[in-house]
This record gives sequence, C-alpha cells and structure tokens, in this order.
Amino acid sequence: MIVADTDVLIDFLRGAEPMAERIAFELSKGFVATTAINAFELEAGAHGPRQKLAVDDLLGALHIFPLGRTAALRAGALHRDLASRGQGIGMADSLIAAICLEENGMLLTRKRKHFERVAGLKLSLGSVG
Repeated sequence: MIVADTDVLIDFLRGAEPMAERIAFELSKGFVATTAINAFELEAGAHGPRQKLAVDDLLGALHIFPLGRTAALRAGALHRDLASRGQGIGMADSLIAAICLEENGMLLTRKRKHFERVAGLKLSLGSVG
C-alpha cells in the first residue's frame, strides 16, 4: 500500500506534476492511503471553504491509518534514536514513519533524504505505473 505524505497530497490538491498524476493514478487503483498525522496536517492547513472542501474530498477517498499504541511507542523510540545521533526528523515525521512501518506501507514523499534516515522504511518516488 502506498502511504502518501502531506507534501505529495498538497501537490495533488494544487495539480502540481508529477505528484498530482501519481496520486490520481494510485487513487484510481485504490492503492493509496495516508496517516492520521497527515490528515491532521491537511485539515489544519485548509484555509477557506474551497480548500476545506478539497481536503475533505481527498481525505474521504483515502484510507487513513490511525496512530495506535504500537506505532506511538515505535515512533517514540525512533525519534529518540535519530535525535541521539543528530539525525532527527521531527515528531510528526517520526509518527508518520512509525505508522508506515507498522502498516508495512511504502511512503510516497518528496522528502526522500529526510526519511531515508529511518531504517526499514520503504520509500517511493517513482513515476506513474
């Protein structure tokens, strides 16, 4: 399952290529999800009725993986480990990475170098198809 990060979901909402095309393709196949953290970020950033409606429509089409106990604990350990090595990725991204790891999802993001610090996290930046 492809798990879309906030940056690529914003690209989709703005129609910015190539990510807008990639998300549209994955949506058509039913292979794209996101996390509760990404849903929060999109909702918090929606300004005005048009953006709010677009975010609501998009989130309605996605499966949203929740932040459960095991993912939360894994995120805490991940955050602590990366920070201790001077490679921190921030709390929200630690949570997103841990949810992806727990759900065996492949994270679709433009922040590849950022998320490459997370051992075992599958990343996707490929083209459509």
